[in-house]
Amino acid sequence: MRQFFETYHGNQFLSPLVREIGWSKNLIILMHCKPTNEKEFYLRKTRDLGWSKNVLIHQIELKTHKNVLRSQTNFKRTLPEEMHNELKKTIKDEYAFDFLELNDEYDEKQLELAILAKVEPFLREMGGIFSFVGSQFRLEVKGREYFVDILLYHRHLRCLVAIELKIGEFIPEFVGKMQFYLAALDSHVKTRDENPSIGIVLCKLKDKTIVEYALRESKKPIGIATYRIIRKLPKKLKKELPQPKQVEMLLNVFQNRRTCTNGEIN
Repeated sequence: MRQFFETYHGNQFLSPLVREIGWSKNLIILMHCKPTNEKEFYLRKTRDLGWSKNVLIHQIELKTHKNVLRSQTNFKRTLPEEMHNELKKTIKDEYAFDFLELNDEYDEKQLELAILAKVEPFLREMGGIFSFVGSQFRLEVKGREYFVDILLYHRHLRCLVAIELKIGEFIPEFVGKMQFYLAALDSHVKTRDENPSIGIVLCKLKDKTIVEYALRESKKPIGIATYRIIRKLPKKLKKELPQPKQVEMLLNVFQNRRTCTNGEIN
C-alpha cells in the first residue's frame, strides 16, 4: 500500500487511471511495470479493453507496449488525428498467435482456418475492440470477384478493417493489393456514417526499410505487422532440455536396441 501511494500520489496522469481498474490488476502493473509510460500504457489498455488478470499478465509478458509503440503504419498521414491517436494505441508491430495449433509448415489457407477456429483469442490479440465480420469476404468490382482474407469492424472508430494473411516475407506488391481492397470496401460496403476502412497486412517477416518505402506514397491507411506462431522458449527451460546432439545420440541408442538379431528384438 505504501509503494502504491508513493508511485501514484500526485501523478495527475496515472492517479485517475488506477481508480478505474481492480486492485489485483493494479498490483500486477505495479509489480511488473517500471517506467511511468509503461504503467500508463497497461493501465489505459486494461481500462479501455477490459482485460482480465490473465490477459493483462500475458500482454505484459509479450511486451505489448514495445510492439505498439514501434508499429509501422501510414495512419498519421492518411487518417484524421483522432483516428490515428486511437489506432496507435492498438496496432502492434508483432502479434503473438501462440494459441494457433499449426505445424512448422503451413499455407495461408491453413493459417486462416486456424484463426477461424480460435476467433476469440485472435480478436483479443488484435486489440480486443474488434468485431468479426467474415472470412474470404467477397467484393465484386466490374463483374469480377475479389476476396478479403478476414474482415473486422473497429467498434470505437466505427470502421471496417481488412486483414490480409501472408506466410512469407513482406513485398511491396501487398500494399497495392490492400489499397484496391480498401477502395472497394469504401465504395461498396462502407456506410455513409462510417469512417474510412483501414488495412493490416500480417506477414511472417518484414524488412522495415522496404515497408517504409512501400507505405510512403500510399494514400490509403495501411499497417504492416509480423506475427509469430510459437513463443521463444524461456531461458530457464532451455537449460533443462537436452542439446540436439544428445537427442540424436539417445535416438540412435533406442534404434539400436530395437535392431532384430536372429528374429528377436534385443
